Amino acid sequence: MSHALSHLGWDDTFASSYRPFDRPDAAPARVLRADRGVCTVLGENGVTRATLAGSVLLGAAQDPVNLPCAGDWVVTRRWPDRRVTIELVLPRRTALIRRTSDKDATGQLLAANMDTVAVVEPIHPEPDDARIERLLALAWESGAKPLLILSKSDTSRDPDAVARQLAELAPGVPVVAVSTRGRAGVEKLRPYVADGRTLALLGRSGAGKSTLVNALTGTAVMPVQATRDADGKGRHTTAYRNLVPLPGGGAVLDTPGIRGVGLLDTADGLDRAFADIAELAAHCRFGDCRHGAEPGCAVAAALANGSLAPRRLASWRKLHHEVEVESARRQARLTAAAGQRRRRS
Repeated sequence: MSHALSHLGWDDTFASSYRPFDRPDAAPARVLRADRGVCTVLGENGVTRATLAGSVLLGAAQDPVNLPCAGDWVVTRRWPDRRVTIELVLPRRTALIRRTSDKDATGQLLAANMDTVAVVEPIHPEPDDARIERLLALAWESGAKPLLILSKSDTSRDPDAVARQLAELAPGVPVVAVSTRGRAGVEKLRPYVADGRTLALLGRSGAGKSTLVNALTGTAVMPVQATRDADGKGRHTTAYRNLVPLPGGGAVLDTPGIRGVGLLDTADGLDRAFADIAELAAHCRFGDCRHGAEPGCAVAAALANGSLAPRRLASWRKLHHEVEVESARRQARLTAAAGQRRRRS
């Protein structure tokens, strides 16, 4: 195993996936940034630009999720004219995928092979409960471990109290309040970017993701812009997904600020993000309980005694309905595509 690549997360599992493609002109590399038709990759010989081979483009034509993304491990090939191409994307350990805004219910890959997905939500002017729940469902579905970072903690008189309150929205998820101005809480993030580990940041524009990257690296590697005092919102500082290796090993993956996130086939992630409701539903009298007026409904009982907030249940219902609709649309698209292939054959 390459010692240099192991700092970025290269291990025996990835090495085993790469072994069948190993040859004198091939080498493994990790994607730092993906642009249209070309990627910036980091391998044993440093950083280089690599174009996409025809086989990769063909796979992307079938599903855009197959395109290389920041965080991917890939097989590169160096040609006699010194060109470098990406020949294959190695199997992903984790993948952060959101639904695109088109009508075909397709997915957009935001990041790959991260160990932790941190939902970054600013304390000022006020955390958005519904956005936190939505992004945590996406984080759980990725296969990585979720983390909730409350940024700009210096704007709150008692950030720890806010963290305890929001922990109720994130069962089983660590909550860390940080401030890059005084560096309060920043050191608590170090285990998530330890040698060989990757932390992906997810949140809206102006949440402070790029500022966090700079704080973790100790240098201004990402541009930052001021946010508006009135609503805490900022312009899109990061316009692309960027994997940034840290000096002591490990990496942080910055993503562009997102205004909205559509969920796609995230039923498992939704159950884990709303583990409190899932646990209650497991004690309902009927397995197909809709948590309304059915007798023996544990969810309705929790609502009645005040242990479950009406807003929390309403948010769960909304996201659950969205996932059901999008899953049905996606299945219809796949069925239609299969029918077209049969007719052509």
